[in-house]
Amino acid sequence: MKLQLSVLSLFFLLAFASCQQGGQQIAEEEKPKRPNIVFMMSDDHAYQAISAYSNKLIETPNIDRIAKEGMLFTNACVTNSICAPSRATILTGKHTHIHGKIDNRFPFDTTQVTFPQLLQQAGYQTAMFGKLHFGNNPKGIDEFKILPGQGQYYNPKFFTNTGDTTITGYVTDIITDLTIDWLDNRRDEEKPFTLFYLHKAPHREWLPAERHYKEYINKTFPEPPTLFDDYANRGSAAKEAEMNLLKHMNWAGDSKIEPEIMEELGIEEPSSWGINAHVGQMKRFTEEQRKAWYSVYGPMNEEFKKNYPNMTDEEKMKWRYQRYMQDYLACIEAVDENVGRLLDYLEANGLKENTLIVYTSDQGFYLGEHGWFDKRFIYDESFKTPLIVSWPGQVEAGSKSDIMVQNLDFAQTFLDVAGVEAPADMQGESLIPILKGETEKWNRDAVYYHYYEYPAIHMVKRHYGIVTKEYKLAHFYYDVDEWELYDRLKDPQELNNVYNDPAYADVVKDLKEKLADLRVKYKDSEELDQKYIDMYSESN
Repeated sequence: MKLQLSVLSLFFLLAFASCQQGGQQIAEEEKPKRPNIVFMMSDDHAYQAISAYSNKLIETPNIDRIAKEGMLFTNACVTNSICAPSRATILTGKHTHIHGKIDNRFPFDTTQVTFPQLLQQAGYQTAMFGKLHFGNNPKGIDEFKILPGQGQYYNPKFFTNTGDTTITGYVTDIITDLTIDWLDNRRDEEKPFTLFYLHKAPHREWLPAERHYKEYINKTFPEPPTLFDDYANRGSAAKEAEMNLLKHMNWAGDSKIEPEIMEELGIEEPSSWGINAHVGQMKRFTEEQRKAWYSVYGPMNEEFKKNYPNMTDEEKMKWRYQRYMQDYLACIEAVDENVGRLLDYLEANGLKENTLIVYTSDQGFYLGEHGWFDKRFIYDESFKTPLIVSWPGQVEAGSKSDIMVQNLDFAQTFLDVAGVEAPADMQGESLIPILKGETEKWNRDAVYYHYYEYPAIHMVKRHYGIVTKEYKLAHFYYDVDEWELYDRLKDPQELNNVYNDPAYADVVKDLKEKLADLRVKYKDSEELDQKYIDMYSESN
């Protein structure tokens, strides 16, 4: 009898242990895996040049795939519309006056904690390929291959964990090759990953791949209605900026006119680096690349040489706009193709279902609007940036949001996705409530902007401001004291400054009070403005 009881007891013990083990296994299987994060960013990619926003200029079917599978943000913007400061804000979740990278020249405060560091500490594998634009040894990144500074379009050099390397080919293709190679060969399948996929294109001086410049050089694009803007109802900042396509764009570096032809026609380069940039790039080409280039751009130069003496200024402006769009949009064609390559890889390898994918740019860009190229202003084409996010099972496919969000919010969003607590000194807000359709949890109705790089290239005056869905109030300072107010709903092209219009007096009063509150909230002040002015003066 005792033996029977002992056997019976042993049976129940084994059964109990088996149930416990099975329950634990089920619990582990049911426990959701932390999502991967793929952060795609191009440099100077205007939202106007993504067909999910508008297909007037170009079709971008692969970038559009992310929008079809996720959310398109129509009011995403930056805190400071210039490359390196924007990237530093993305990494730190802080305004530029906090992390120190107020412009492309001032140094980044390397004591700042970045979100890749926190994700790495939390067990994420991290990798970065492409253009960072400041620093050669990014913190919190397990493996990187990054372009030095602006980088080169053809046969680019890369800084890596193990030394420098130069790779023959076209930069947009190479960055994708490096990214897929890491996913294929060095990704740790036991860990979630954060992958930075960062394109140089379509940054100036816009050198397309051979397969695209042969096609695009023959294309004609619709002109923006403000191509010949006279800035009649704006302040001095718009009138004095040096971003005009005809007057300030380089002929050699940007429009690809040969220096010999410029000399023959008596054309002077607006800036010192224009010819140097062109000559330097021609030297980087292999003989085969150079031959292919001149087979297309050579005839264009001869045609220009024949027509230029009889062209009016209006005709020259129109010609320069088309030349700009041909190269700029051809560069984007390669970006879109390569985004498709990466999306295809993720899908084919079962990685898409548990991955948050973001496509964005470091800011907006002018594509002839107001007669301009470049960025820097608080005006929409510069201030707004593309932002498209997909996350299967979490973000409704084909959804849109017009909520005011910023690149300031990216760091806290990624930490939230990973279940990592954000440091208290980060200044953004997680976008997860918006992505999940829980917009009642979002309470921001205005964003803060501050631009510092003046006097400098393009001569866009220092300014800060507040933007809501309805209005935009900006204060230009340093060598002026001017205010501008735009009604974003009635005047979407921002042609009429209504700051002094009595009908908007209450709006001005309300926005000034809110702007003052935002300056306090984000720890900005007149004292800091003066500090950076003094530092700029001393460095010159």
